[in-house]
Amino acid sequence: MAHHKPLPPQGPPSDVEDIKVRSNYLRGTLEESLLDPITGAISHDDNRLMKFHGSYMQDDRDLRNERQKQKLEPAYQFMLRVRAPGGVVTPEQWLVLDGMAQKYANGQIRLTTRQSFQFHGILKWNMKSSIREVNDVLLTTLAACGDVNRNVMCNPNPYQSDVHGEVYAWASKLSQHLEPATKAYHEIWLDGEKVLPTEEEGKEVEPIYGKVYLPRKFKIGVAVPPSNDVDVFSQDLGLIAVLGGDNKLLGFNVAVGGGMGMSYGDPKTYPQLARVIGFCRPEQVLEVAEKTVMIQRDHGDRSVRKHARFKYTIDDRGIEWFIEELHERLGWKLEAERPYKFDHNGDRYGWVKGNNGKWHLTLFLENGRIKDEGSARQMTGLREIARVHTGDFRLTPNQNLIIGNVTTQKKKKVEALVQEYGLTGGEHNSVLRKSSMACVALPTCGLAMAESERYMPDLLGKLEPVLAEAGLGDESIVIRMTGCPNGCARPFLGEIAFTGKAPGKYNLYLGAGFAGDRLNKMYKENIGEEEILSTLTPIINQYAQERHDGEHFGDFVIRAGIIGKTYDGTNFHD
Repeated sequence: MAHHKPLPPQGPPSDVEDIKVRSNYLRGTLEESLLDPITGAISHDDNRLMKFHGSYMQDDRDLRNERQKQKLEPAYQFMLRVRAPGGVVTPEQWLVLDGMAQKYANGQIRLTTRQSFQFHGILKWNMKSSIREVNDVLLTTLAACGDVNRNVMCNPNPYQSDVHGEVYAWASKLSQHLEPATKAYHEIWLDGEKVLPTEEEGKEVEPIYGKVYLPRKFKIGVAVPPSNDVDVFSQDLGLIAVLGGDNKLLGFNVAVGGGMGMSYGDPKTYPQLARVIGFCRPEQVLEVAEKTVMIQRDHGDRSVRKHARFKYTIDDRGIEWFIEELHERLGWKLEAERPYKFDHNGDRYGWVKGNNGKWHLTLFLENGRIKDEGSARQMTGLREIARVHTGDFRLTPNQNLIIGNVTTQKKKKVEALVQEYGLTGGEHNSVLRKSSMACVALPTCGLAMAESERYMPDLLGKLEPVLAEAGLGDESIVIRMTGCPNGCARPFLGEIAFTGKAPGKYNLYLGAGFAGDRLNKMYKENIGEEEILSTLTPIINQYAQERHDGEHFGDFVIRAGIIGKTYDGTNFHD
């Protein structure tokens, strides 16, 4: 037996564990809460359960003070997330989601960093209709949030269409296999027949998750080298496709224990990279994922939610413990890791012809926000494209959109609509802007300490001239911003990153790997725009003068001794 570290004793279960136990497999009093005409809100306990159904209650923080003065309750509204494995939807599905945004949400769609669709501003009274319309076109919001496996990410790489198709099929199977089995969702939202959970025929209601589900959310991503656009090392479970000489899928390298979130002032929390532990064949992948999830179910911390992610379960006990536990549950062993190489994690913009003879167009959507504004009428343009398009739409892990599988006959028509409505492959945007990501933050996210999506474009507008002047206008640098340290836009994998600390103040991080395989480190704490620019300008100029041929910014700041190198989150705060 491998030597295992002694574990800190776990305290009593947290209040969320109690809510899950009492919820009767995620039912709670959600039905009653939704019907209560006196308030636009739902109860605290029901809001915890609502996450499992794909939604969070929020309020518009821009309106808080005004409403308080008028003695009105906050402007309660719901964010709804739609799960589509690998972010692939049909034109018909797109039109329904577009209609939903107009009818029930704030007239906008947001593409998330997990290849999901997000809608903001839905009122309680419209939640049921919204969810029903999603389900009518065979999509779901179930498990888009909550202590379960979230949307399975997958590389939407159009170059290797044959392999991509196969990898996407496995991502969809994983998503389905790990979906909660409770009938609560159908009962509450789709007027399904009420089913009392019984241990019918000796089967548990939740064969994988059990009565209390997981201690925290669980994330899976599937990457197809050379592109690491899904940030595979940020996932609880990362799968790296291994291709044979004839571009056939041989299987997957398995990486475990990644995760982005941390809390300020708590050094026991940190971002972490997943570690590759071996290789499995495609047909073994569902079993590997299921057993991995079950190990986290049985051993994750249910006492302290901040310490409940899978990365801490592994780091507390050691990676050897996990491998041993996994092999024991599988009854067979993973093979040795196979060689692979990542060389980037961004998107490739514009038109590309795939192996299947069809065309793919990657559009740049800043921070994933789809809306009509001024002359750029993205929302209307994409609606018009969906009306004529016969292929699919693919959300990229960088919040952009691929109009996929366009026939040669349709290409001209699609291109004309792109021009007419001001959609863009990013031709007029800087390389820096196209390598950027930001989370939603204010005004809707309750956790945000500072602006992110609304501020990032302005900050980039001030950094672009600095890069241009240094002769780096064509240089791709991975740059990310979040309103808090929870890590939704995967900031700790940014070569330059900002996490919100207070209104207008950010922590600045430097030094992650361009291909998403190394963490960054904090360089300066709690700084405003002026200091951000005065700090980065000399470093950017130094990079321009001293870099080696082809050297990425993140590698340079480490070689130049500006910041330390971090491959293990346990050293993140050193």
